[in-house]
Amino acid sequence: MSINNPTEIRDRDLIYETKIAGKIPELIQRILRRKVISRQVQEAGINPTIAELQAAADKFRIVNQLESAEATQKWLQDRFLSIDDFEDMITQDLISNKLAQHLFGDRVEQMFAQNLLDYSGAIIYEVILEDRNLAMEIFYSLQEGDLSFADVAHQYISVPELRRRGGYIGRVSRKQLRAEISAAVFAAKPPQLIEPIVTAVGVHLIQVEEIIEPQLDERLHQQILTEMFDRWLVETIAEYPHQVNL
Repeated sequence: MSINNPTEIRDRDLIYETKIAGKIPELIQRILRRKVISRQVQEAGINPTIAELQAAADKFRIVNQLESAEATQKWLQDRFLSIDDFEDMITQDLISNKLAQHLFGDRVEQMFAQNLLDYSGAIIYEVILEDRNLAMEIFYSLQEGDLSFADVAHQYISVPELRRRGGYIGRVSRKQLRAEISAAVFAAKPPQLIEPIVTAVGVHLIQVEEIIEPQLDERLHQQILTEMFDRWLVETIAEYPHQVNL
């Protein structure tokens, strides 16, 4: 059997490669998510205006640095998308946001108040060591001022970028930290060096630079709204049996 064009890629080729790459379950969830959102949007009577769609498209271009029609066209071509696909993508994002606001917008402040501690943040530096005795020795040297945290980071951190930052991790939330570390970090009185903590990862030497009390600003409002919406989607999708025909 001869093959006229061995480099031609058809829909069935994409489906097959997606299947053997193990991506089908992820795509199924995305499809179900879209179907559930579309159904709920219709039931809620949500209809974005032309002005809202234009504003959403403009924001998308700014975020993705698509500063010209040519840049946008190239971006679409690289992803095998048409203008209609682009418009549908923008519409889907917009109606998802509007549905989230419709369902949970008036519950964000309550969720924030009920989970206030979860939204606290901490600015930390960290070095992870293998030996607890060494960690305690360094801990006491840091307390005495014989070493700086930057000195320790430079000597014991192997990741170049983290070493250059002197072990600076930046802002972390309670959810991002292991329970035993979270408890110690958020009980600290900054600036404070915490006594070494042993976990399955190693021995953590942590300098707490600052505790940031949560403020319900626009960023956190959107984060909470998204979390509530995503949980609702997972629960709603689970209620609907589905069949996949490949």
